[in-house]
Amino acid sequence: MNTNPHHAKRWTILVILSLAQLMVVLDATIVNIALPSAQRALHFANSERQWIVTAYALAFGSLLLLGGRISDLFGRKWTFIGGLAGFAIASAVGGAAQSFGMLVASRTFQGAFGALLAPAAMSLLTTTFADGSERNKAFGIWGAIAGSGASIGLILGGVLTQTLSWRYSMYVNLVFATIAIAGALSLIHNEAPTVKPKLDMPGVLTVSAGLFSLVFGFSHAETTSWGNHTTLGFLVAGALLLAMFTVIQSRSEHPLLPLRVVTNRNRAASFLTIGVAGSAVFAVFLFLTYYLQQGRGYSPVATGVAFLPMTAAVMISAIVATTKLRARFGPRPLIVTGMALGATGMLYLTRLGIDSSYATAILPALVAIGVGLGLAMSSAMNSATLGVRPADAGVASATVSASQQVGGSLGTALLSTVATSALTSYVLSAHAHPTRLLLAHAAVHGDTTAFAWAAAIFAIGAIITGALFERGTKALEVEIEPGAAPALAH
Repeated sequence: MNTNPHHAKRWTILVILSLAQLMVVLDATIVNIALPSAQRALHFANSERQWIVTAYALAFGSLLLLGGRISDLFGRKWTFIGGLAGFAIASAVGGAAQSFGMLVASRTFQGAFGALLAPAAMSLLTTTFADGSERNKAFGIWGAIAGSGASIGLILGGVLTQTLSWRYSMYVNLVFATIAIAGALSLIHNEAPTVKPKLDMPGVLTVSAGLFSLVFGFSHAETTSWGNHTTLGFLVAGALLLAMFTVIQSRSEHPLLPLRVVTNRNRAASFLTIGVAGSAVFAVFLFLTYYLQQGRGYSPVATGVAFLPMTAAVMISAIVATTKLRARFGPRPLIVTGMALGATGMLYLTRLGIDSSYATAILPALVAIGVGLGLAMSSAMNSATLGVRPADAGVASATVSASQQVGGSLGTALLSTVATSALTSYVLSAHAHPTRLLLAHAAVHGDTTAFAWAAAIFAIGAIITGALFERGTKALEVEIEPGAAPALAH
């Protein structure tokens, strides 16, 4: 007899969880598309606009592990609903913002409540789908959303901004959250430990401050330089705080992040995959968006539509990988192949010129990257929570989100710095007055240099994760920790 209280309604629950995941994932790009309109409406400077993105990233990234542990301690249903409600309220405040400060504050609270919501949603997925084949299907859908949500955000943000107002890019979250809350209230049962261990406050403080310092350091590097004293100070502080956190976790009776979650080699490889993919794929959305809109004159909606083939490729490959290929070959070849395809697509984009054709110079690369992301992300997300104790599902899920967030922040800073340096060097090496044509060529040179670095990141990631993962289906035969459900290992 199946004792899982969610078993009978598990597929409907998956829809609710996927809706919440989509809301969180698309929020980054939907806001980016709306940002120019918001800047004109609220009259803030170019130097300030980065905080609309950074405020969310700082709160989300630094509080993820705490959010994951809260869901483990107090129950995933109410943590999930609380995260949804808070995210919706913060979005409403942002949509109604009358000043720059009000908008930044709303984005900060969106990030904080997102840090509650995202781990709770993924841990509910992990504990709802215990059967091997069904788990693979569920994670295939989940991986497809994670890999395609950003491009969906580009389309939705463009449509809402062009047809209504930038404010509806925030208000739309009320629709997603209301549906998800109604579904959660009626379908999800709350499961919390009868005896609640103490919350590891030294661990909370060190990991939250450490992640905050890393994300802030990466963001500061993007707007200043890697050699800037503030950048270096925060990056060093982040590394030291995370080292302290590791020591604390090894000695704590009730650790925030039990080291058993991350020391398993297949899980470690999965977290690395998610971080690498997050940092490299940033190049597609940022620099290709710049190229299409500024270089080729695409509208926000047309730019979003241009990414649709990639979205379709992610969805199809993620589902095929988890339902047909994973059980036969194991995660290692899927992830290595996925990263190799990502590297190939990025290299293809280095051929772009100022008037390259979308059909021949961009579309093949988007399809290759989409297939690669679907193979890698869906397999890594599945393996990242495979075999964990039910009591650790929330914090394991939070580690997935933290890997993606830190990887994305690093990619933002590193590739933006690379692109800017390449653009400047191109102009200076021309030894000519910077005409509009010269600047156009320089901008494309900056974009293609970033694509080349992204290809290298994918390639290095493929080599490292290929070495870490166990071969074949052995990676699916995880040693089950005491207290973990045996079915999670299939």
